[in-house]
Amino acid sequence: MIASAASRTTTWTGEARFCAALEHEQPDRTPVWFMRQAGRCLADYRALRERYDIMTLAKTPELSAQVTLMPVEAFGVDAAVLFADIMLPLEPMGVSLAIQPDVGPIIHRPIRSRADVDALRLIDPAHEVGFVLDAIRRVRAELEGRTAVIGFSGSPFTLACYLVEGRPSRDYAIAKAFMYRQPDAWSALMEKLSTVVVRYLNAQIEAGAHAVQLFDSWVGALGPSDYARYVQPHVTRIFSEVRGAPTIHFGTNTAALLEPMTAAGGDLIGVDHRQSLDRAWERIGFDRGIQGNLDATRLLAGWEPTAEGARDVLRRANNRPGHVFNLGHGVQPDTDPDLLRRLVDLVHTESQR
Repeated sequence: MIASAASRTTTWTGEARFCAALEHEQPDRTPVWFMRQAGRCLADYRALRERYDIMTLAKTPELSAQVTLMPVEAFGVDAAVLFADIMLPLEPMGVSLAIQPDVGPIIHRPIRSRADVDALRLIDPAHEVGFVLDAIRRVRAELEGRTAVIGFSGSPFTLACYLVEGRPSRDYAIAKAFMYRQPDAWSALMEKLSTVVVRYLNAQIEAGAHAVQLFDSWVGALGPSDYARYVQPHVTRIFSEVRGAPTIHFGTNTAALLEPMTAAGGDLIGVDHRQSLDRAWERIGFDRGIQGNLDATRLLAGWEPTAEGARDVLRRANNRPGHVFNLGHGVQPDTDPDLLRRLVDLVHTESQR
């Protein structure tokens, strides 16, 4: 387990800063990391993408570790999030898929019945996605305590949406119709995915991740009552069975779901830019941490809008313990990397205790 802030040395590394915030303690300044920081806007990453597709990068530990470490040096972030893809544990479950550039995951045979669900296999992460665990060990060894390491998984709902829909969608109508029309098959799918997610996240923690994040990117497609019935019990199970490191629970378009998502679990609740951080934290409860929530498109507008938005987020956080600064979602591909570095410096400087 991670030592408490009281037992740490007075030298605050990024790792110590990030871990203290996740334990709802007060570090020397607010920790920062960015979703999708590993890649996208970095020239070195784009150079690798000219040679390798995304899945090759994610499945090759040396390359995954290399990309994971890029933003640590480029931006000075307090945590390195593993370069991987949420679809990785689905392939060994028996899912045939491809990542299509500028589109996303394509499922060749989408789920349409209970028989399709029953055909999915449960996996042993050590044997079937061992490359992910190897990459975590490499990153942890390379960082030598300077910066924290974050592992992650897609949530059962978001993974189920891809499996049933077959591709990214604006409203996930096919997946939701399956959920309503075949509730027993849906429940079986969510149970199977939850088992895999628990095993996957626990394996990442055992490999050295300081924290793990559950991405529920598409859960905002549901209203509160449907979330409570079709999703919340499964997510609650995941957070109750993932042990050994702090957890982050993130979703987008979740302003209507904050209370049930908080009840489902997570040491930190991630909020996107569509809600104000102070009001969201009131609803979550100040005894729980929060992550977020600068609108990533501010970085496309230049430094002044970026700095203005960052100061507003810090003002709303009000220097409370348990805040991890992040974007409302991922780094946009056209973001100027220099602005991300300046943003980290601003947050560190203006939040210094």
